[in-house]
Amino acid sequence: MATIGGKNSSGAGDPARTLELLWRDSAAAPAARRGPRQGLTVDAVVDAALALADGGGLDALTMRAVAQRLGVTPMTLYTYVPGKSELLDLMLDAVFLRMDRPPFGPEQPWRDRVTSVADANRALHLRHPWLVDLRIVRAPLGPGVMAKYEYELAAFEGLGLDDVARDSALTFVLGSVQAGARAELDARAVERESAMSDGEWWAAHEPLLARVFDGARFPLASRVGEAAAVAYDGLYDAEHAYAFALARVLDGLAALGTP
Repeated sequence: MATIGGKNSSGAGDPARTLELLWRDSAAAPAARRGPRQGLTVDAVVDAALALADGGGLDALTMRAVAQRLGVTPMTLYTYVPGKSELLDLMLDAVFLRMDRPPFGPEQPWRDRVTSVADANRALHLRHPWLVDLRIVRAPLGPGVMAKYEYELAAFEGLGLDDVARDSALTFVLGSVQAGARAELDARAVERESAMSDGEWWAAHEPLLARVFDGARFPLASRVGEAAAVAYDGLYDAEHAYAFALARVLDGLAALGTP
């Protein structure tokens, strides 16, 4: 069977086998309980894969590396998970299932509820940076994905949205969070690889920039760029960028909903 999505894509494996594995703890999927059971489980395979991806990204995640981490042969591993595509689906569903989901109080304003959803997703991406590199072709419909979707849809209760608009609003919020997380992770990578903070980089290069940059030619860029650099103590402030974007998202949703 041809796969869809290519390397590092969710939803690219065998759908039937993936669903069996995703719902392996359900009485409705007894066929998922296959293979040798001596000291190894699907959960153990997923945990080993998560440790590799969290530590080295998706490029570090291979079936051979997972097998080595577990102390088994690759052929043994394949009796639990048929391939990397299915494993990626299991990993995605696992991190979604393990997310904190504090209950929403009926008196809690919808802005606070949606902010909680955004904060939780930002924390998830920063804890598992490989998520921003995972191409989700079709989200695996496992217990983690469904529990996350059910919980997050409830955050929009009382906003006056119909079902389609509620789904779109959630997609809008999560897309904004993911974009911000990617920018924040990129900034962290640059700082780590250069061994310099933004403030240190700016201090080191400011004398050269002052010699070559014509502020009179670019007055707006000069004024705004300098103000931002002073405010951020560098070139970028992830906390400010996240808070600013989230506030604009909430304002937009407020205009969309009905009082």
